[in-house]
Amino acid sequence: MWIIILLLFACFTKHKRHRRVAIIASVVLLLFFSDPFLLNQFAKYWDIQTTTLKKNNYSCALILGGYINEDNSGHGFLNAASDRFIQGIKLKENGTVSHLLFTGGSANLVPDKFNFTEGNWIRTEARSFNIADSALLFEKKSRNTIENIQFSKQILEAKHLPPPYLLITSAFHMRRALLICKKANLNIEPYPCNYFAGKGLFTFADFIPSAQTLSDWNIYVKELVGYVVTSIKS
Repeated sequence: MWIIILLLFACFTKHKRHRRVAIIASVVLLLFFSDPFLLNQFAKYWDIQTTTLKKNNYSCALILGGYINEDNSGHGFLNAASDRFIQGIKLKENGTVSHLLFTGGSANLVPDKFNFTEGNWIRTEARSFNIADSALLFEKKSRNTIENIQFSKQILEAKHLPPPYLLITSAFHMRRALLICKKANLNIEPYPCNYFAGKGLFTFADFIPSAQTLSDWNIYVKELVGYVVTSIKS
């Protein structure tokens, strides 16, 4: 949008100097935000890297939502963030955690029908891995990450599950999620996943402009803005 606005401005302005500045700025933005190398360098700094767990067993893993979509027939399917779900299942399977808490409602003003059955879909999927219903917890009222943490904390305390807990979310999202947990006084350890930048081998292709990189930068810019806003809030 920034690039398009600058180009439109260049097309309609009658001031030659302003037109030249707008065109140069749009080209610079396009080259910068389409360069995989620059995105990977930022991701290496921004993403929370996987660390060695401090314990062999945790009472619960808190899995932030955003990894399920609804198809045309009203059924759920795992999307590009499915690694959140996968890592949670793996931790339960290998005995690292005793319970799984799936959190995430709908950010829509009017939640769709699937939002009310998403928990049942997750429960069915978890059963296929022979995970008992007693080990599954669900929070479906939240509309954003702040509410994810607030409502999940209430559930964890009500179930008398002792901290620390593992927090599972995408690596790009973990930094902001950790800050929210800190402000909410929720004792957690990060378990990032779903890396899509900053982890691959360095190649010449990293300097070739990519449309996908433009899309990926959009995610990181959103997280950066969200982190700043969260930092300012009391």
